[in-house]
Amino acid sequence: MTVGEMGWVVLKLLIILGCVMGAVPFLIWGERRLLGFMQDRLGPNRVGPAGLLQSFADGLKLMLKEVIVPAGADRFVYFLAPMLLMTPGLCTFVVIPFGPREQVVDLNIGVLYILALASLSVYGIVLAGWASNSKYALLGGLRSAAQMLSYELGIGLAIVAVVMLTGTLSLRGIVEAQSGPLTFWWFGRELVIPFLPNWLLFKPLALPALVLFLVGGFAETNRPPFDLPEAESELVAGYHTEYTGMRFAMFMLGEYVNVVTACAMVTTLFLGGWNGPVFPPLLWFIVKMLAMLFLFIWARATLPRIRYDQLMRLGWTALLPAGFAHIALIALYDAWKWAQGSRF
Repeated sequence: MTVGEMGWVVLKLLIILGCVMGAVPFLIWGERRLLGFMQDRLGPNRVGPAGLLQSFADGLKLMLKEVIVPAGADRFVYFLAPMLLMTPGLCTFVVIPFGPREQVVDLNIGVLYILALASLSVYGIVLAGWASNSKYALLGGLRSAAQMLSYELGIGLAIVAVVMLTGTLSLRGIVEAQSGPLTFWWFGRELVIPFLPNWLLFKPLALPALVLFLVGGFAETNRPPFDLPEAESELVAGYHTEYTGMRFAMFMLGEYVNVVTACAMVTTLFLGGWNGPVFPPLLWFIVKMLAMLFLFIWARATLPRIRYDQLMRLGWTALLPAGFAHIALIALYDAWKWAQGSRF
């Protein structure tokens, strides 16, 4: 790679990270406004037009707050934990293809790269709970560790199903495999439906993977109804109970960055990525991702928090067997198509 190519890669990375970090305050504002509408209340409507500057006011308030470190806390780990949570979420945007040319790096193992980074976020949460020297924070950290490890398996199985259907580990390759009209094999012959896009969402074999990924995405990002690590009625605020100021803000930013990452992955794996008629590819990707963000907000306003034992039972006795059964079904279907002399 030449110096010019490396500089262009760094510039694209800075642009994407700047856009993501700049969009987070507006995402928080949009969520609060939508929650207010859905729950028949106003939401933020005082600071700026329609309350648009409320998130910036909250950020300024957190910057001016005193940093309080609990007595007996491990100071180094206490300050390190928020960065360990936020950094992996930002690094995932290196391989996400926002458009045909709007991608920093196209790794041929982009799926494995995303899974590896997603597994690192749990360390920030666990270390925050342990380093705070607080029983509430420790319980929140342990809950999150068990929850994220359990549901990562379901997410991994859903991604394996997508890889089997597309035949590639590259995120760009997965999006390109969903271009063109919808085709499927039906009783010995291939049928083409030109008015439907070839998104995995429209393929019956991919629907279970979509459900598995969505449920796991809610749990991985600690969003309702799986926000047990932050259960206010049980653990005060969970793993970040003892954090103040900008370190608390870093936890909030990390959570929303992970939500954006989950929505971008759903868009890439199941909704065709940038594929779409008439409008520019980047606009299609953003519209699909905003639709998934709306789904996350809608679930928060609608679904009650479940008990922790129900959360763990769902992951190990329902999602995990369903994921293995789904992979076996795809393998059988693939073998049958090979026997018929056709491929996916």
